[in-house]
Amino acid sequence: QVQLVESGGGLVQAGDSLRLSCAASGRTFSNYEMGWFRQAPGKEREFVATIKRRGVSTYYVDSVKGRFTISRDDAKNTVYLQMNSLKAEDTAVYYCAARLYYSGSDFLTQTYHYTNWGQGTQVTVSS
Repeated sequence: QVQLVESGGGLVQAGDSLRLSCAASGRTFSNYEMGWFRQAPGKEREFVATIKRRGVSTYYVDSVKGRFTISRDDAKNTVYLQMNSLKAEDTAVYYCAARLYYSGSDFLTQTYHYTNWGQGTQVTVSS
């Protein structure tokens, strides 16, 4: 089982940028599909972005397209979420998630698709 630890959250102003990191333990990181989710107070956890094994393709929720970029560095066992042009509505706890050996071509956008989760990192955007 992979262990996930997020970092990089903080308090920023609208229009600023942040880069979140998710460090994974284990030697099979390259075999995991990775995703980022977020959860605002009083709301359900929602999908933000996902990246296939070896970074061959990515997929985003419409609300972050053109502003957020997911990437991975398998040599460092790390997945990133670069967040630009942040808005107040991006305020949430951001979670990293992993799923091992998924063979399908579709993108994993639901929480039940993932088997491993980090503890989350808070992102607060002031307007």
